[in-house]
Amino acid sequence: MPTTLGQNQYGKAENRVVRITRDGATHHIKDLNVSVALSGDMEEVHYSGSNASVLPTDTTKNTVYAFAKEHGIESAEQFGIHLARHFVTSQEPIRRARIRIEEYAWERIGTPGEGEHSFVRKGQETRLAQITFDGEEWEVVSGLKDLTVMNSTDSEFRGFVKDGYTTLQETRDRVLATSVSGRWRFNWTGDGQRMPDWDTSYEEIRKHLLQAFAETYSRSLQQTMYHMGARIIDHRDEIDEVRFSLPNSHHFLVDLEPFGLKNDTADGAVYFASDRPYGLIEATILRDGCEARIPVDLTNL
Repeated sequence: MPTTLGQNQYGKAENRVVRITRDGATHHIKDLNVSVALSGDMEEVHYSGSNASVLPTDTTKNTVYAFAKEHGIESAEQFGIHLARHFVTSQEPIRRARIRIEEYAWERIGTPGEGEHSFVRKGQETRLAQITFDGEEWEVVSGLKDLTVMNSTDSEFRGFVKDGYTTLQETRDRVLATSVSGRWRFNWTGDGQRMPDWDTSYEEIRKHLLQAFAETYSRSLQQTMYHMGARIIDHRDEIDEVRFSLPNSHHFLVDLEPFGLKNDTADGAVYFASDRPYGLIEATILRDGCEARIPVDLTNL
């Protein structure tokens, strides 16, 4: 049966690069996990095995480390832009470059002014960035994962559909907890536009999604999620699209009656935190007039 080659790409995945910048006794750390994927005129390497158009994946790895030294790492997004531009403009067969970056944050240990070179890895979220360039247009999708949040009250769940298999009881007061995985797409697409301040944008978006989570009286996790995305778009003009994937981390009251104890009392309660199964709530929030481009399945991003 005749066959034809479909979508294809290649590159070097998960290049771990740590850039330490020394400003006298004060040091700064950028800790990234960088994956490069390249595509273009690559039919012959698949059909005949000819490597005439193939830039070795080992070379892409070396480029990541060399660029970390030559250009520094101002931000994950800016570093990805440098790499994508280089691969597309320096290699004729390459038509498209996609750079995916995870950034791990560190904070200082010790007293300022006494040799600021000790750090502890932050235990919160991982920052994410994906930069795609086809020689003409850019697409930058940033985000985060593993940002764990909780509201200990101001959340209810009632009025839902019930059938013969429903056992869940309605509640007017529950714990609402989740681990936020989110992506947001910038409307910066070309060098003729003013480039966003990537670090400021990340910090502001993170602030707004946390404020929306904290300030929304939640009747459903869907409602809270929508408010998180809407607040980002309302306050950040550089963002056209937000997508969230939020597991509902259930907290169940422990039955303490066998021990002669009442649990849910005015002074507090004890819960069992269940890690699975969990409800998984997902949605895309768009600026009016914009089309969705972030994949529905964030594991494919």
